[in-house]
Amino acid sequence: MATLLSTKILAENQKQLILNSGIGLVEYDAINIGFDNSSLDAPIPRNLIFTSQNGVKGFFTQYPEFQTRELNIYCVGDKTKLEIEKNGYSVVASANSAEELAHMIVNEFNEKQFLYLCGSKRREELPDLLKKQNISIQELEVYTTTLNPKKFNRNFEGILFFSPSGVQSYCKKNDLNLSVAFCIGPTTAAEAKKHTQNIIIANKPSIENVIVQAVKKYKK
Repeated sequence: MATLLSTKILAENQKQLILNSGIGLVEYDAINIGFDNSSLDAPIPRNLIFTSQNGVKGFFTQYPEFQTRELNIYCVGDKTKLEIEKNGYSVVASANSAEELAHMIVNEFNEKQFLYLCGSKRREELPDLLKKQNISIQELEVYTTTLNPKKFNRNFEGILFFSPSGVQSYCKKNDLNLSVAFCIGPTTAAEAKKHTQNIIIANKPSIENVIVQAVKKYKK
């Protein structure tokens, strides 16, 4: 029986997608997320960019007063979009990756000032692409990501990765060896490629789709 390692504790329905397919599962949280108080000296612009659910949670937890303001929100991923909608906002545009969203903003929207709500380990692609097009982008760190490395004295047929930080955390104490790295998106896959070429990327950036790719490969 194939066994998967999830680098994130899964919801019960997500676990059942794996277990009901006759595949074994081990899970742990490869990273820890913390919501710390943040501050921004300048006024917050009305155009906001979120690339994760954690960014949405961190921002609206720390700045509840903005739930009464008119905001234009741009985001990455369906789950991020759902989290934004839970807070009473619609999304102007969403994409499957930060790079794709940056190109969309440059090509399709005229706004020239944005605030990027990010974590402590955010990547450079999105702000760099916007700055190159003379679009002003401020950054506000609304959550912290810390690695939670753990040694496993066994091999897994497949490992489910949901962020570049998850890859970094796992590979601090383990080798990917012959495991297949199932990655939620291209930025996570780029990190995994530092350790293996045996990679499968989800069709959509969702936990469920990462699971679907693994089940498709190992289902009995």
